[in-house]
Amino acid sequence: MSYFTYILLNNVVPLSLLIGLGVILQRAFKLDIKTLSKLNFYLFSPCIMFQMLYGSALSYTVMFQVLLFFFVFFFGMAAIVEIVIRLRGYTGGMRPAMRNSVLFYNSANYAIPLNQLVFVGDPFTLSIQIIIMMMQSLIPNTYGVYAVNAHKQQLKDTLRTIATMPVIYVIPIALIMRGFHIPVPHSVNIAIDYVAKGFIATALTTLGVQLGSMKWSFKLKDVAISNVLRLCVGPLLGFAIVMAFGWHGDMAKALILSCAVPTSLSSVLLAVEFDNEPEFSSQAVFSSTVFSIFTVTFVIYLLQFVN
Repeated sequence: MSYFTYILLNNVVPLSLLIGLGVILQRAFKLDIKTLSKLNFYLFSPCIMFQMLYGSALSYTVMFQVLLFFFVFFFGMAAIVEIVIRLRGYTGGMRPAMRNSVLFYNSANYAIPLNQLVFVGDPFTLSIQIIIMMMQSLIPNTYGVYAVNAHKQQLKDTLRTIATMPVIYVIPIALIMRGFHIPVPHSVNIAIDYVAKGFIATALTTLGVQLGSMKWSFKLKDVAISNVLRLCVGPLLGFAIVMAFGWHGDMAKALILSCAVPTSLSSVLLAVEFDNEPEFSSQAVFSSTVFSIFTVTFVIYLLQFVN
């Protein structure tokens, strides 16, 4: 089976089906999007993050290198998107919405299965992607919350909101328990596993509910800019960074691939939870997921030329 067909059948089609189900449910029952958003932020996301970090086999040497890459990449993309924001003259909530649509990418339910497809279940490359996933969970729950509220809320109120995000506590707890080999009680582990298995379905259904409740007046130019920055500029910058550091082999390939995935559902959840350009954010996630079938396939093809 070709990369194109595999990614289409095992990533894009399942994602699209769950999103479509959310649209149908919203049209039929007018679901409460705020309740779904809170379930994602306060229940499902913390559980899947704890489970993946606690159960992973992370090397601290690899962690340092990946974190170095991540921060160089993150601030590089932030600088690029900031230039675009200023050139386009965005104001108010559209500024953080554009940033979030580019800086927050689907490092979990899209990137992890993609990583394991490309590297044939390699635990080394999986550990790289898990570290990226950890950061892509932490930053939306800190910087992301600040960004969508900074233009309409005092700093102390925003910090108070950030302090209520469970993920910022779950990450250090999972790493400490893993580092000191502290066992999770069996009954608690079962409960966490039940919730974690519902994360992808709930998050994608939430996106579908948001899409089903909005008026489809596409901000074509803005969405296109977001998609190009996320799907094209992202992997190009990732390639430039690994070349600059002189990294090779599976480390370099895994890092480049991690930059190529579409916009994260976090940007939609933030937009919905804090009422900040939810239509643009939903459109950016939906369209980038669709177009990623072409761009990610091309990036995978190019990885063979990375030594």
